Amino acid sequence: MAGRAAGVKRFEQALTEWFALRGWKPAPFQREVWRRYRDGQSGLLVTPTGSGKTLAMIGGPLLQALAELPPPPTKPAKRRNPGTARARVLWITPLRALASDTVRALHEPIDGLGLPWTVAMRTGDASARDKRLARQGKADVLVITPESLALLLSYPDTQAQLASLQAIVVDEWHALLDNKRGVLLQLCLARLRGWLPAVRIWGLSATLGNLEQARQVLLPHLADTALIRAATPRGLHMKTLLPQQGERFPWAGHLGLSQMQAVVEQIAQARTTLLFTNTRAQAELWYEALQAVWLENAEALALHHGSLDPTLRRLVEQGLREDRIRCVVATSSLDLGVDFPTVDQVIQLGSPKGMARLLQRAGRARHRPGQAGDIICVPTHALELAEYAAARQALRAGEVESRQPLTLSLDVLAQHCVTLALAGGFDADQLLAQVRTTHAYADLSAEDWTQVLQFITQGGNALQHYPEFCRVSRDEEGVYKVTERRVAFRHRLSIGTITSDGALLVRMARGGALGSVEESFLSRLRPGDVFQFAGRTLRLLRLQDMTAYVRPAKQGSGVVPRWQGGRMPMSTDLAAHVAQVLADPPATPELRALRPLLALQSKLSALPAQGQLLAEWLKTRDGWHLFLYPFAGRAVHEGLAAVLSLRWSQRVASTFGFSVNDYGLAISTTSALELDEQTLAAMLSPEALLRDLRAAVNMSELARRQFREIARVAGLLPPSLPGRALRSLRQLQASSSLLYDVLRQYDPGHILLRQAEREVLEQRLDVATLQRVVHECAGRQLLLTRPRTLTPLSFPLWAESRRGSLSSEDWKQRVQRAAQRLEQRHG
Repeated sequence: MAGRAAGVKRFEQALTEWFALRGWKPAPFQREVWRRYRDGQSGLLVTPTGSGKTLAMIGGPLLQALAELPPPPTKPAKRRNPGTARARVLWITPLRALASDTVRALHEPIDGLGLPWTVAMRTGDASARDKRLARQGKADVLVITPESLALLLSYPDTQAQLASLQAIVVDEWHALLDNKRGVLLQLCLARLRGWLPAVRIWGLSATLGNLEQARQVLLPHLADTALIRAATPRGLHMKTLLPQQGERFPWAGHLGLSQMQAVVEQIAQARTTLLFTNTRAQAELWYEALQAVWLENAEALALHHGSLDPTLRRLVEQGLREDRIRCVVATSSLDLGVDFPTVDQVIQLGSPKGMARLLQRAGRARHRPGQAGDIICVPTHALELAEYAAARQALRAGEVESRQPLTLSLDVLAQHCVTLALAGGFDADQLLAQVRTTHAYADLSAEDWTQVLQFITQGGNALQHYPEFCRVSRDEEGVYKVTERRVAFRHRLSIGTITSDGALLVRMARGGALGSVEESFLSRLRPGDVFQFAGRTLRLLRLQDMTAYVRPAKQGSGVVPRWQGGRMPMSTDLAAHVAQVLADPPATPELRALRPLLALQSKLSALPAQGQLLAEWLKTRDGWHLFLYPFAGRAVHEGLAAVLSLRWSQRVASTFGFSVNDYGLAISTTSALELDEQTLAAMLSPEALLRDLRAAVNMSELARRQFREIARVAGLLPPSLPGRALRSLRQLQASSSLLYDVLRQYDPGHILLRQAEREVLEQRLDVATLQRVVHECAGRQLLLTRPRTLTPLSFPLWAESRRGSLSSEDWKQRVQRAAQRLEQRHG
């Protein structure tokens, strides 16, 4: 014990000196993590990006290693041959780009302290050397993604190779908490805990509204584990670029580029800027616009989003680290904790749509311990000023959104079972007990478990006669195993839960790959057509084998691809804060700029008020419109609008259409109808909400779409094989649709069909939040106004309702003319 204590003291002194060489000193939360780690504890560390969380987590394992070593030699230690290394730390990260950055960050203290440790990375981008070290268990620290960890667990010798593992670190846990990647990781951690009951598990997370639950999901096997928060949160300096001329009839997206000059001036004042957009299409447009006015070296302006080729993204990241790039136009691909200390400011284009995202992106600036983050917000329409003010108000109150963990994702469980059947096999009762130790499957019923086993062995009742669905067999001793090499090969290719439907590779005819664009966009282009992608204007030459071959276009401006899921919905929490600031405007620059708009809204109709539900009923030349403002976010409004349309059609013989945004919903009809408060209140009744929702939406079609993703995760849809043409989106849709129809007809109780419908209700339609919002609406005073014209709040909903009936350019022109007429009318 005395020798161990001396080793600890030597290490702490050495680490403190290493900190001092960089002008730092260990923070109290870092020392607390080291102490708890030495005591054998697990826990969750909550601290903002740029505060030293990586050093907090690696310090404990390094301390333990030095305490176990004899006194240091008089000469510096040589780096040990990787062949003699042993697995000590498993560092799980959600992003490949973050994995590369983590390896660099871990090398600093390890090399600085002279420890002969080997650090390797196991991701899709890893080198052959790192992959070999990972497979052989010969890296002291292995940085790995959840998918690569699941792949590692599919090999029978992994248990022996990880026998010396002392610690597991889950980085950016909040990014995994509410999705199937996190569910897959929970199953992998349960497997590792079964092998190594004493292994320490630590999570690193940004601030969440449900931190206690996040800790419990990560560490379900332990009670009263540590939840450590950094004592001093990083400061946040938030500034809004106010438009020169206020608008009173806003519509989505048109205002951003009008502030180009102000944005360029802000970029010029900083050494390095990250300009965040909410969509990839918006990033492409802004990069093109900045190129036209960029006066510096062209290489100092860059583009970064998830559809670009990884090689191009890595070049941008390296340019940021080496201080060669002045501005990067980026999406959420740079949201997570990649370390770029040279970045001085962040510009957020448009609303961040959530407090957590605003904090995360602001943390990219001045990513150094002790320094505050800067973020400059640029509205793309006037009402986003209220969203900035609402976000500032919420953050001052310490409010951040929660992320709800998934439960009973049986497609992920089926995949995990096949993985373990590959790794030497499993006993059903023992695995059931292990699976139930996770948060995701704590309530797994015996019936569902039996159906999962039936699914992996024969595909279910309707598919049992097709050999390709019989992937696992049970031997004489009752052990479930994979015996066919074909099944093993295909399963390892498809491990993971990330699905990307119909992406075509875009490749230069003479050169490398640029990235991927959705098939639905490229299939509408003809050879010779021009489009904008990867910051280039490209001419399509041909589509061949799921690849679009292109060359640079010498002139002309092309259309920008639109990716599915391109609209980022506002969180319900932020939407509620927007309603609050509109009802009681605080004295902020944003709300002062909004005064003309709010005054006109109050004059024509009314402003939202606490305890009140505002509705507007008016006639335009397009018909009659009901506008309702629950301020609950787009996802909830979609379900509510569908229910109201159904209930109204049951009262009167008429056809209704609807549109939604984050503030409210619009229901339109060409029939001349009357509407009063009593009728509207009756249609907003919480009674029979789920029944009416099922009738209002096309549940069968929604479940069919959801089933495609579930079937791929569960292994019903085989992956594209190396050396063969990729499967097109049309082929995937046909295969999954056929399976869906067969199962509905011959096996309607199939576990994957039930899961598809449940995911539609819980995730796509967010029934739990919808039910809560409808109950809240029923308890609020209903105010139905009858304005003579469109109001500032109703105008963007009316504009949205016209979008689908006109081409993009015609729609913009019509909405712009309508806004100008209304401005003149109420001048």
